[in-house]
Amino acid sequence: MAEGEKGWEEWKNTLAAAVNVGNMMGMNENTIEGLAYRVGNFLAARVDPANREQRVLKELWEAANEDQRRVLAQVITQMVSDGQK
Repeated sequence: MAEGEKGWEEWKNTLAAAVNVGNMMGMNENTIEGLAYRVGNFLAARVDPANREQRVLKELWEAANEDQRRVLAQVITQMVSDGQK
């Protein structure tokens, strides 16, 4: 597996673990998605993307308005949740 691809998979696994912890703590889907939105804002503002996939997500985040960012956070949360099933 290429280094960038490995980093992307690790990033998704980390997010999936965070979503799983939220589920185990009894957080509902809306709460988890709200947290994902806040984390997305933090990452976009303060973290340099480690690979091209993260760069694309950052560019999408920066181009989106608030409602679109919430949808993007929801989609990313669903993507990593599906990987855990």
